[in-house]
Amino acid sequence: MSARSTAQLFAVLAAGAALAGATALSATAAPRSPIAFGTIQYDSPGKDDGSQRSLDAEWVTISNTGRSSVNLKGWTLSDRSHHVYTFGGFTLGGHASVRVHTGIGRNSRGDVYQNRRAYVWNNTGDTATLRDNHSHVVVTRSWGRR
Repeated sequence: MSARSTAQLFAVLAAGAALAGATALSATAAPRSPIAFGTIQYDSPGKDDGSQRSLDAEWVTISNTGRSSVNLKGWTLSDRSHHVYTFGGFTLGGHASVRVHTGIGRNSRGDVYQNRRAYVWNNTGDTATLRDNHSHVVVTRSWGRR
């Protein structure tokens, strides 16, 4: 076998090993999360005047499509500009949703507040990213210009 044939054989074997490794990795990937984004109200209705009412009308819905509750403590919601909201002790029930408002308010089972005094989500385009407490991306959603 010539040196060129040996090199070609080695390249084919290496590519096959890499493909087998990639297949093995995908077979052990984490199961799909029941957590998803619902409606995202990135442009609060009316004039963006910075009022508390306007800030509270900007929100992201996070839904649990599964039957079991999910503890969101330590999970983060962020935008493309790296504004980050970290969930405190919050459990999202099965088949339940929570709205994460930008403004200031009193947390409840269906609504939590980032307690910000400025808008987070860009009306012309942005990306919402939800990460679990190990910083793994669970879900992202983009809109508008990128």
